[in-house]
Amino acid sequence: MISKALEEYLKTIYVLKKQNGNVRVTDIANKMNCSKPSVNKAINNLKENSLINYETYGTIELTQEGEDLAKKILETYDIVYLFFKEVIGLDDELANEEAEKVKLVITDETTNKLAKYTHKVLDFYDLDCGYDVNQERCRSCKRRTARKVIKN
Repeated sequence: MISKALEEYLKTIYVLKKQNGNVRVTDIANKMNCSKPSVNKAINNLKENSLINYETYGTIELTQEGEDLAKKILETYDIVYLFFKEVIGLDDELANEEAEKVKLVITDETTNKLAKYTHKVLDFYDLDCGYDVNQERCRSCKRRTARKVIKN
């Protein structure tokens, strides 16, 4: 288990990889508005936990385990954000700020229940398939459908 701070680094690496293809220490420092030494320390911790592959001055690559965890972190944010914005009606900015805070402390069990509740209340679809944030069930097919419904 890694710290919530390291989860933020992992999430940032995943997002930067999707946006740019290659990720370097400088990219992370710029995105997170922190120093390169801080990034290097986090990178070394992530490497020790087998979540990334990295050689000094090279590009940073997520391992499969690292990518899976990064997706889970983003999914938790999505669920909490969706609840705040669409169920209780917070404006976009506040929903984003609150979701960022809550995702750092919420448990998987609570996330799973919140996902089921949110999707049921919004009548997006039936989640009787056994939604589980750890296994990303429904994310590929159902969450895309949910996002399209929200935007309309």
